[in-house]
Amino acid sequence: MRLSTTIFLTDRTVTPVRLARELEQRGFAGLYLPEHTHIPVERSTPWPMGGELPAEYGRTLDPFVALGQAAAVTETLALGTGVTLIAQHDPIGLAKQIATLDHLSGSRFTLGLGFGWNKEEAADHGVEWTRRREQGRDRVALMRALWAAAPTSYEGEFGSVRASEAHPKPRGGSVRTLIGGAAGPKLFGHIAEYADGWMPIGGRGLGESMPVLRQVWQDAGRDPASLHVVPYAVLPTPGKLAHYAELGIEEAVLQLPSADEASILKVLDEYAPYLAT
Repeated sequence: MRLSTTIFLTDRTVTPVRLARELEQRGFAGLYLPEHTHIPVERSTPWPMGGELPAEYGRTLDPFVALGQAAAVTETLALGTGVTLIAQHDPIGLAKQIATLDHLSGSRFTLGLGFGWNKEEAADHGVEWTRRREQGRDRVALMRALWAAAPTSYEGEFGSVRASEAHPKPRGGSVRTLIGGAAGPKLFGHIAEYADGWMPIGGRGLGESMPVLRQVWQDAGRDPASLHVVPYAVLPTPGKLAHYAELGIEEAVLQLPSADEASILKVLDEYAPYLAT
């Protein structure tokens, strides 16, 4: 099983360059970064994990800039977002960012996308909260039109683009796309419709949910062997990783603390035995 990592990189943590170099040298498979543009001070939306929202949410580095730094100092480390809040982006600009990062990194980028939990943050971006999933699907379709081999127009409910010259392009016309979120019919339907797989946060309950997703996937006419399930923000134990392996999971993303370099290196040392399993 490939073991990747995720971390809230901020202006107070280890730098992207130092972390990326350490991960590649130690044999970790990848680095995924989350996204929050801002956290409104006046917020009624509760943090899904409960309690006070950790300070790093309001200090998070832009994931694409940080991953660009990571790409420049590594050769094989996979790079991804976990997650890009897709409805909060201008899709034309985001398509260019993704294609550029994928091109410069040698096609190492995975787009982990999600729909968010913070209503106030989303509102500042003009997101219609109850339709953010539909907006997200529309954003992906528009980006793929720009990534098409020939100039292709797109007219959607939430956006449009003229047939255009738009380069660079991801290899194969898209990047690996994983959707994050809790198990459910709507999420699984969207995964089967336009994504390459699922990024379940925390990785709980996969024994029950993966057969359901696989059935939805096959009912949509998708190749069963092409489904990617990547447990995300996992706090590893030998039993947990063994369970994932039994389910046929090929990659898991381990959580790192939002901390300074010395603290991060200590945790990477603690995770080292898992790389050998």
